[in-house]
Amino acid sequence: MKSLIAFSHAVLQDLGDRCSVDTSRDAKTVTARTEHEGLSFLGITLAKFGKDLQKGLDRGFVDHDDFAGFQRSRGLPRFLGGFLDHVFCRETGLLLDEPSIAAISALHQFTSMWAKIEVPCSDARTEAAFAGFVQCEQDLRASDASLSEQDMSDFVRVGRLLFREMFTELDRQVWNYELLPKHGPGATAEKLSANSKYTQNEWTSRLDRVFPLGDFLFPNPGLAWYSELQDTQILEPGEERPVRVITVPKTLKTPRIIAIEPTCMQYTQQAILEAVTEYIHKDDLLRCILGWLDRGPNMDLARQGSRDGSLATLDLSEASDRVSNQQVRELLAPWPHLSEAVDACRSRKADVQGHGEIRLAKFASMGSALTFAMEGIVFTSLVFLGMERALSNTMTPAVVKRYRHRVRVFGDDIIVPVDMAQSVIDTLELFGLKVNRDKSFWNGKFRESCGGDYYDGHDISLVRVRQMFPTSRKLHVAELVATVALRNHLFDRGMDRSVEYLDGVITKVIPYFPEVPRTSQALGRWSHDPISDYEICPNYHRPMIRAYMVKDTLPVDNLDGRGALMKWFLKRGDLPFVDKNHLKRAGRPQSSSIISAKVYV
Repeated sequence: MKSLIAFSHAVLQDLGDRCSVDTSRDAKTVTARTEHEGLSFLGITLAKFGKDLQKGLDRGFVDHDDFAGFQRSRGLPRFLGGFLDHVFCRETGLLLDEPSIAAISALHQFTSMWAKIEVPCSDARTEAAFAGFVQCEQDLRASDASLSEQDMSDFVRVGRLLFREMFTELDRQVWNYELLPKHGPGATAEKLSANSKYTQNEWTSRLDRVFPLGDFLFPNPGLAWYSELQDTQILEPGEERPVRVITVPKTLKTPRIIAIEPTCMQYTQQAILEAVTEYIHKDDLLRCILGWLDRGPNMDLARQGSRDGSLATLDLSEASDRVSNQQVRELLAPWPHLSEAVDACRSRKADVQGHGEIRLAKFASMGSALTFAMEGIVFTSLVFLGMERALSNTMTPAVVKRYRHRVRVFGDDIIVPVDMAQSVIDTLELFGLKVNRDKSFWNGKFRESCGGDYYDGHDISLVRVRQMFPTSRKLHVAELVATVALRNHLFDRGMDRSVEYLDGVITKVIPYFPEVPRTSQALGRWSHDPISDYEICPNYHRPMIRAYMVKDTLPVDNLDGRGALMKWFLKRGDLPFVDKNHLKRAGRPQSSSIISAKVYV
């Protein structure tokens, strides 16, 4: 904790120098409150301060309810007051006519940089997250029951207008068995190792109707695999394995809920996902509106919206968990083969800690390979339905094309024209989604989308502290990697005191910390100067430096026979496997260590 406090003082000094603000009293406040409140002051209290700042920028003034827990001097808090005086009027709380961009950036950086430190939440917060997951199911059922037939009809009509051609092509591919499944890198409900997934012996009767067992689970349905085919367990709907609901670190305030899918479900979900992704990438219209791989378009539009006020950035809470399966089924109904395939690879039950097995009304939680694709399709359909209602005209292909460069959906980050924002919000909430008003902006000059933060066209995106600082090279590998990355990103921001402090933290763990190019995988310092401390490789005549690197040890995971052949058949592309030992070791690293090695510059 002391190291974080000392680092916060260095950050405050850097930001204060940039804005000509004395931060000595702010540093004392941080020390006192962190020692008294612990990490929650940095990760929760300061994060709330940052959200109030964003709301004040959006509406143009500081409200009396903002910055709770901090003493005020007239209209503004005393804490960070030197920066706030460059942004708001202390007497009235109104946003200045020409607020300091540097001060806004400094406030945003300091208050929000701690919010996503990856440390476990308290047991009470974790239990509340599981309870929220169950409550979300009840909310979805209530929302489905309250939707009128006209609302559902409008949603289906607009969705099919946007995605009819894609659904038709995917339906054809399912019918012709053109989809190629694959295994993802993540965990599965059965806890199978990476290579043992290729010899899975569990299937479902629902899957078998769309993805026949002999064709999708075996190299071929011939006699060579007859005995293994006979041993495969085919589960009826009531016997299917539920998803395993777990938590992973997100913020100190609440963990992230994800659902680990059974192997057979994840395997076939990947087949549909790949087909959807390829179609959207090739379609001139859809790739402008919808995506889940490239954040760039969202960030560009957010910057534009902050500059000219034409575009709003909306954020959804619990986005994945609030996509109704009933809405997906209605949308896909005219395409029977695609509809059956999507339904077959969707898990119907979840095993929730403290609540047992529950039947799911949502389409899928985070963890399903199809989550981002299907939520994107649903959200895009609802956005254009909201726009249709704002325009008071039936949505047509011509209207969609007119707005294709002003609407963008990336997961739970949505961008729409400002004059239609309220109608879109109303429509999203009508269909059971929850718009996060604290992270949605359309009034002032602040916009945020996909990690990009902008004010009046200026990029004020922040550098986050992701891990606690390391003290051991052997025990704190992830912490060391994250701290080196933090140091280098702050170096690019010109925050010299912060960089100097982190250099001290890092060199206590790895004494040799050389300058490296930005493309290097070595643990080193970015620099504005050319790399000079290098030697020439005698074999390849390339410059090399000695530095510390992360060495990952993959778990032993032998694979042969049917599984090895399946892995070859499922490989994408003509190039051989990158790792020649992939049949002996596979999966996510079993352990990681820091080693000293010579690396090419």
